[in-house]
Amino acid sequence: MNWASWSEFFAMGGYALYVWGSYGVVFGLLAMEIVLLILRKRSILQQLAHVHSAARRSMR
Repeated sequence: MNWASWSEFFAMGGYALYVWGSYGVVFGLLAMEIVLLILRKRSILQQLAHVHSAARRSMR
């Protein structure tokens, strides 16, 4: 497809809501996935630290 101007490009031939909405949903979900991975990593590291400290206490 060839667009004569930026406004035609952003309008996407009348399908802008579907096209840009789809991009928004995908990027939103990708951002949410990254945040959830960071939170999960933090939780796992805290659990490991707790298990490690409990193991050290039981060895004394």
